[in-house]
Amino acid sequence: METTNLSNTRDKVVPGPGDALIVVDVQNDFLPHGSLAVPDGDAVVPVLNHYLATFAAMILPIYATRDWHPANHCSFKAQGGPWPPHCVADTSGARFAVALQLPTATTIISKATTADKDAYSGFEGTDLDARLRAKNTRRIFIGGLATDYCVLNTVRDAIKLGYEVVLLTDAIRAVNVAPDDGRKAEAEMRFLGAHPITLAEIGA
Repeated sequence: METTNLSNTRDKVVPGPGDALIVVDVQNDFLPHGSLAVPDGDAVVPVLNHYLATFAAMILPIYATRDWHPANHCSFKAQGGPWPPHCVADTSGARFAVALQLPTATTIISKATTADKDAYSGFEGTDLDARLRAKNTRRIFIGGLATDYCVLNTVRDAIKLGYEVVLLTDAIRAVNVAPDDGRKAEAEMRFLGAHPITLAEIGA
């Protein structure tokens, strides 16, 4: 996957008041050996842990989205959808990665919780926008799984809703149903206005 590190050509990005971190769908079923494994998906976990530690140390809001599907969810192949069963509510596959170090104050956002409606975006059918506005959030740092689906759609909605978006390019991985999907998704997010960074560009 293409990532960009411009730490030598621009100033550090320093999180502060008005910022929030969203970790998208880092769940067991999207990791290696999961039912809908994202290639190299576990590689985002240690990187996200650094971002999580930075935001926790600054007492900034942290949100973690998760698929939380019923067993007969419309996205599953048995119901005519494109995917194998995954992230069924209250199963081990729906749990966050064991190594993901979510602080106790993390707000969990469950999505696609009804059988007849899918939701790739963390904003769709949830109260995420209301929670962010209640914290006077203006800028959102977003990473997780998968680049070409839930990360892409969460970024799209965040920008539509008027947030500035910082895309954590070293903490995302793509499904790549088609080989170029991840690269195209990153290009679209940048075109929409997402600001790509890596850990090397985070200041304190």
